[in-house]
Amino acid sequence: MLTVKGFQMAFKYWKMFLEGVVCTISLSALTVIFGFILALILTLCRMGRSKILKAISTAYVEIVRATPMVVQIFIIFYIVFDGVKVLPGFKLFGFIRFDRFFPAVVALALNSGAYLSEIIRSGIQSIDLGQSEASRSLGLSQWKTMRFVILPQAIKNILPAIANEFVTIIKESAICFTIGVQDIMATVNAVKGATFRMGEALIIATVLYFCLTFPTSKIIEHFERKMSRGDVR
Repeated sequence: MLTVKGFQMAFKYWKMFLEGVVCTISLSALTVIFGFILALILTLCRMGRSKILKAISTAYVEIVRATPMVVQIFIIFYIVFDGVKVLPGFKLFGFIRFDRFFPAVVALALNSGAYLSEIIRSGIQSIDLGQSEASRSLGLSQWKTMRFVILPQAIKNILPAIANEFVTIIKESAICFTIGVQDIMATVNAVKGATFRMGEALIIATVLYFCLTFPTSKIIEHFERKMSRGDVR
């Protein structure tokens, strides 16, 4: 049962909750950045002429989308990075352990890249084929056509979906506490160990996640409406 005393005990660890928020935001932001870069590479491979690259990138996307994220995180942490044995143990911002944080970023980015690549591919395919033909007739190479004509329009169309991926990553990053990342859920676990109470800490974590995701969603909706009005002729 939740009690006032329980919340008072949990709030004594407010600094840890604040550090968890900083860690969660940093983890989510880096995941989206690196995931987007990976997604661009995967998309270009899947839409390119090389059958080998197309097969490899398609297989990667399908495997990632068909397996649980927790399994992927464990594979990256315990197999690729062999726990924490191959990474330096310094702390980011003075409290985030790099040897735990970096594998989490890698795992989440690899996962996010697979989903973002599908979003980017659908955005590119939504651009009228005639624009590519017109660009090629003007002497632009396939690379310049993609870079200067197709991608700018595609990114504009899929920007809300990419921004929504950031919101999704904020929520999904909670699984990273299983490998020792000091995020919000790790703070909940620490408070549980110190106070032998978990309910109040979970409520605080829920509020923190809501405060991160709800305003972000509303900001995304605002820009989406503005972009939609700009497309009206």
